[in-house]
Amino acid sequence: MLADSDMPLPPIMVHRATMRVIDGMHRIRAARLRGDTEIWGNFFDGTTEAAFVLAVKANVTHGLPLSLRDRTAAAEQIITSHPHWSDRAIGTTAGLSAKTVAGVRRRLAAYDATSARVGRDGRVRPLNSADGRLRVVELLREQPDAPLRAIAKLASVSPSTAWDVRNRVRRGEGPIGSSASSRATAPTLVREESPVSHSDVTPVLRGLARDPSLRLSASGRRLLQWLHSRAVRNGEWRRYVDEIPPHSTYTVADVARRCADEWLRLADALDRRKARSA
Repeated sequence: MLADSDMPLPPIMVHRATMRVIDGMHRIRAARLRGDTEIWGNFFDGTTEAAFVLAVKANVTHGLPLSLRDRTAAAEQIITSHPHWSDRAIGTTAGLSAKTVAGVRRRLAAYDATSARVGRDGRVRPLNSADGRLRVVELLREQPDAPLRAIAKLASVSPSTAWDVRNRVRRGEGPIGSSASSRATAPTLVREESPVSHSDVTPVLRGLARDPSLRLSASGRRLLQWLHSRAVRNGEWRRYVDEIPPHSTYTVADVARRCADEWLRLADALDRRKARSA
């Protein structure tokens, strides 16, 4: 027990505006039992709503287990204060499944007028994926030379979705795939799918390595080495998913998205180069 330990207690977290303890009530009790008159603490300077979310997350991750009723009540309060958060984001915070949060949300009026949700990664995604894809088509017609990332930002979609829409239009296909159109009728969280083929890139890299113009030049060999060191093979990431600590999942996800965005920039630059030389 903490009260029986001679080691310094971990710092508590206090909401500066209200001086309420966000995380560490049991440490305070342990300090009193030990006869301590002081305890280290950190201040949180966010809103009261943000402090509540932080308190729930702290109790779910390392505090004493909350009952299902407590976690459900916490989810209700978070839905009321953060109605644009996705069911999965709220579930991760409150220690509930996304399905349970969706059931709670249906019982509350705070969810009626939302047209988009903020996911666990902080990004806003429309509930109707078709609207965003159609907006990409309009922007591509109005601004054919605009960078794809700018188009994606204006349409409130991910760069990968804008990339997929552009390629569909170039192939003479509709901007909305069958899976996207079926999701468009239901008010659910949209999971953005990567437009990149799921086939393994290893054969493609081997083919590049056999290209004499690359293999027999210093610059070509540097390019091949760069591609081989950074290419992610099909499903290679799966072995690492369960090894990432829970507190680092958002950070690693952000790194993955930033790397994906850089690959899309490279693809855009090569597409523009090809269009200029055509």
